[in-house]
Amino acid sequence: MAILPILKYPDPRLRQISRAVTDFDAGLAELAQDLRETMVSAPGAGLAAPQVDRPLRIIVMDDTGEDEPYGEKVLTLVNPVIVAMDGEQIFNEGCLSVTDLQSDVHRAATVTVTAQDLTGAFFTLTATERRAVILQHEIDHLDGVLFLDRISRVKKDMYRKKLLKSQKMAKKS
Repeated sequence: MAILPILKYPDPRLRQISRAVTDFDAGLAELAQDLRETMVSAPGAGLAAPQVDRPLRIIVMDDTGEDEPYGEKVLTLVNPVIVAMDGEQIFNEGCLSVTDLQSDVHRAATVTVTAQDLTGAFFTLTATERRAVILQHEIDHLDGVLFLDRISRVKKDMYRKKLLKSQKMAKKS
């Protein structure tokens, strides 16, 4: 298994729409394990395959409880689809692909997701609060959407200017 490099904004590959997974084989299981190891190593709350340049509809998310060590339980969802959303919450989000930025994002308070496991079996999951945010954030990645797309234009523009400035500084040194 491997810790994979995470693509960073503004890499255009982060904007690709991912393909549905059709082969539930050893290669998929290996990718899921690599995603888990990469997420835990980063560390992050979730990770989508497109973030490691694998444009497939698979995500992993930390699902440990408050009294459990981080990374103890990692949930894998293949071909996840949000089938119901309810309520609203504002959650301060960050992203492993969008470094040095956290911002409040409006999200549904409760989501119901259908997905497949690594064998192809279907299941349904209803999540609230933080778990709901992670699912929405990671499923957005599968559609080429970044949390930057969900914040105010002012914050987005400030981040882009900061990023350009740091890239210019890096080129000079």
